[in-house]
Amino acid sequence: MDLRAFAENINKLQSDTKPNWGKMTAQHMVEHLTSTFRLATGEIKIPVYTPENQLAEMRKFLMSNRPIPREIVSPAVGSNLPELKNASFDEAVSEFWNEFNTFVSYYEDNPDVKNVNPAFGELTWTEWKQFMKKHMTHHFEQFGLLS
Repeated sequence: MDLRAFAENINKLQSDTKPNWGKMTAQHMVEHLTSTFRLATGEIKIPVYTPENQLAEMRKFLMSNRPIPREIVSPAVGSNLPELKNASFDEAVSEFWNEFNTFVSYYEDNPDVKNVNPAFGELTWTEWKQFMKKHMTHHFEQFGLLS
């Protein structure tokens, strides 16, 4: 799977695109995805909230084709929208691509490193790619970018 080609779906998004569900704006979604790249490289650190005895089942879900449920609220994020970090939608998209490139370079340079995902525990490069595909699919469907 070419993660970069899949991520290109972000370029179909417009600043005024309304979600099919949830309360995120287009810019919130872009900034949310951007933060996951920082999480994957260890720049942002969030402790694992999944109990140790449930991690194996969570990893099984991660590696499956089952989608992330609509309207799910991650304990790591919460149900309130954060303040926007970028002054504009275009700046948010630019930051998305900068962080995406950093994410890819980081793992190309450090293929054996593992970083913590708050839902799934420590993930390898392969597992992070799977997470990003699953997570982006969830939000791209939320904004109708995959139809």
